[in-house]
Amino acid sequence: RHAVCIFYLVLRALDTVEDDMTISLDVKVPMLHEFHSYLYQPEWKYTESKEKDRQVLEDFPTISMEFRNLSKVYQDVISDICHKMGVGMAEFLEKKVDSQHEWDKYCHYVAGLVGIGLSRLFSASELEDPIVGQDTELANSMGLFLQKTNIIRDYLEDQLEGREFWPREVWSRYAKKLSDLAKPENIDMAVQCLNELITNALHHVPDVLTYLSRLKNQSVFNFCAIPQVMAIATLAACYNNKQVFKGVVKIRKGQAVTLMMDATSIQTVKAIMYQYVEEIYQKIPSTDPSSNKTQQVISTIRAMSLPSGPMASRHHYSPIYLSCAMLLAALSWQYLSTISKATEEYVQAGEN
Repeated sequence: RHAVCIFYLVLRALDTVEDDMTISLDVKVPMLHEFHSYLYQPEWKYTESKEKDRQVLEDFPTISMEFRNLSKVYQDVISDICHKMGVGMAEFLEKKVDSQHEWDKYCHYVAGLVGIGLSRLFSASELEDPIVGQDTELANSMGLFLQKTNIIRDYLEDQLEGREFWPREVWSRYAKKLSDLAKPENIDMAVQCLNELITNALHHVPDVLTYLSRLKNQSVFNFCAIPQVMAIATLAACYNNKQVFKGVVKIRKGQAVTLMMDATSIQTVKAIMYQYVEEIYQKIPSTDPSSNKTQQVISTIRAMSLPSGPMASRHHYSPIYLSCAMLLAALSWQYLSTISKATEEYVQAGEN
């Protein structure tokens, strides 16, 4: 738990440096490259950030002290991932995401490396087998599926902020500029572009299912599975949906709570994946340029996730686990409500 928490805070601090547009590139690039070394400098902190999360930089000595109190096996993982991520972030500061290969590379730096780092921590703790930390390809796919889902869903928000993460190789087939996809007269082409990117993201699902099938510890499984089922539900909501270019597409709060409570075993996760890819399959337009590819990847996911038992088995919980799940659900509901309200206010402000 401590290792994962410190890992998160270190990467949050690194991400805050990357996001801060008030830091000049000649200062930011060396900072990103050297950030991993600050973990071993007790006094290092940065007090000039204007970002909302600047506290992690201002109070970095507290974080780095806790980092140095971790077992060396955890320190080595966190420092290594921090180094690789900093170098990758610096690389993409000065270039846009052009090809689909570069999209995978960018997502690897900002999310795939998180999956790899967490997997190495799980194995180092001996809660999971060594293979979980060694199989970096599967761990990378766990991060890429989540990151691509966020990038796809956040098209409009990123446009309002002046950020572009959709790969040029894809969107340039549908528009002259990425921002043109938000224009009402381009909505049909925009949705086709959206569907192609969702199809790309779905190719990670088989790896996700293989990864989750290896996990043995219940707490680790829940931690890994919940974001993945949230992602597939989000993609199902976004697929062929014009609303992605007009506002915020999000899954219902009750739906989110149900997913949190249900994603407790590989069988139930497979059933959830099956349910949502079926939902996507039913929405595939016959005229969509990506329709064949979408059908093919869904066939592959279906073959891996056919429900092996009745869906009712998803609700067999011990009373103590159910009470814990309800507490988690209540806290998550409150969190999601706050985030939803903030996002809605932000989008309305942007429209005004």
